[in-house]
Amino acid sequence: MLVNEFTVDSPNVQYTEDHITSRYDYQATKLSQVGGKWQVKPTTETYEFKTSRKVPKLGVMLVGWGGNNGTTVTAGILANKHGITWMTKDGLQKPNYWGSITQASTVRVGNYEGEEVHVPFKAVLPMVEPNDIVLGGWDISGLNLAESMERAAVLDWGLQQQLVPYMKELVPLPGIYDPDFIAANQAERADNLIKGTRAEQVQVVRQQIRDFQTRTGVDRVVVLWTANTERYSSVIEGLNDTTANLLASIDRNEAEVSPSTLFAVACIQEGVPFVNGSPQNTFVPGLLELAIEKNVLIGGDDFKSGQTKLKSVLVDYLVGAGIKPTSIVSYNHLGNNDGFNLTAPQTFRSKEISKSNVVDDMVSSNSLLYAPGEHPDHVVVIKYVPNVGDSKRAMDEYTSEIFMGGKNTLVIHNTCEDSLLAAPIIMDLVLLTELITRIELRKDGEPAFHGLHPVAVLLSYLTKAPLVPFGTPVVNALGKQRAMLENVLRACVGLAPENNMMLEFKC
Repeated sequence: MLVNEFTVDSPNVQYTEDHITSRYDYQATKLSQVGGKWQVKPTTETYEFKTSRKVPKLGVMLVGWGGNNGTTVTAGILANKHGITWMTKDGLQKPNYWGSITQASTVRVGNYEGEEVHVPFKAVLPMVEPNDIVLGGWDISGLNLAESMERAAVLDWGLQQQLVPYMKELVPLPGIYDPDFIAANQAERADNLIKGTRAEQVQVVRQQIRDFQTRTGVDRVVVLWTANTERYSSVIEGLNDTTANLLASIDRNEAEVSPSTLFAVACIQEGVPFVNGSPQNTFVPGLLELAIEKNVLIGGDDFKSGQTKLKSVLVDYLVGAGIKPTSIVSYNHLGNNDGFNLTAPQTFRSKEISKSNVVDDMVSSNSLLYAPGEHPDHVVVIKYVPNVGDSKRAMDEYTSEIFMGGKNTLVIHNTCEDSLLAAPIIMDLVLLTELITRIELRKDGEPAFHGLHPVAVLLSYLTKAPLVPFGTPVVNALGKQRAMLENVLRACVGLAPENNMMLEFKC
């Protein structure tokens, strides 16, 4: 059963015109060693959550607005907003937000007379409607969004034709281009550029954000990087290891400060959240320090859409079932501009790192299977094949040890419509980022409410290489990431975590 709206009837939850406030008992465990033996002690801490009910007019600025992902997000929102339908050989197609956790998934809230009751994910807390998003952004290509959509060749032609009147007037702002950080084959696209030194470029981006806010009248802005994958930046003492050194390096126009880091610095200095949807190390130590110092939300890295999302489910299942993966080989080929850019070894290395680390926490969770230092062989291959366009092919082979020396091999072929999988994730990232900025909490004994940590761990479900605060365990298992996100939102309305015990049916 699906119900579209609900309120929580509890003495620990209060609804006012401005806020939802809840008192929540967080139950965890504390481990210690006593006399050489481990003890696990249940703990309870009380938190108070306060979530603003005022949903702002949200502006979203995409770095790489004219790329496959940027044009697909824009087209999808416009098609949904204007109810555009189109014909294909399969019949009449209607716009939707399938693939979005906020728009197309549900949360269980209990049962009614033996029937499970669910609510839309977006109904747990007040959220921005994607149709109301005001879009803008940057691109190193000066094509308008209608031309870029045609170049991307992601959407059916019948839909594109109807979207041209809405998209032809949308033109990206000039972007920051540094050929040292992306593949040389991107140079012919680069005709729409911010000139000047790195310090001057940061100031231009800051002014562009302010102008966008003024022109559109939005209440809040979120910036998301969906541009080309960059090579990794070298982390060097004295260059980018602290905020002071990073800002000084920008002032000196140091060559090792990447365009994505410049965009992130500009956003943080403007108090605007920044999300990195690509795998490079945008968030060098000095940038992390700056975000924490300014208390501006950042999140990343790299959209988790197809092959890696499946891997974060499958390896969790295998290891959780006591089956030992010993070899994971992942092969991809694709023909869009992302694949073209990844033909450069230095940019491919960024992607290889983000894809390879996804199984680490699941392997380390089971020392019954793996000895210290032992890890499955894990190989990732990406090839550029222009003929397949945006329809990426992903082929995986999982080899595992099973009972009594046996072997089990799973071979999976996955055809991923790359940008059609990524676009809903982009929407989820910006919608959840905005929501997180409206959530405050405090422990019992703390005098004032404060926001969540500016490094947005709650976005982990949507990213290949989750960005976490120093000392925080990295969780890649998709089910755990989903549970974390859902249970924090449940806590904001005073609901217990979903534990699936259903004791009421077992007595």
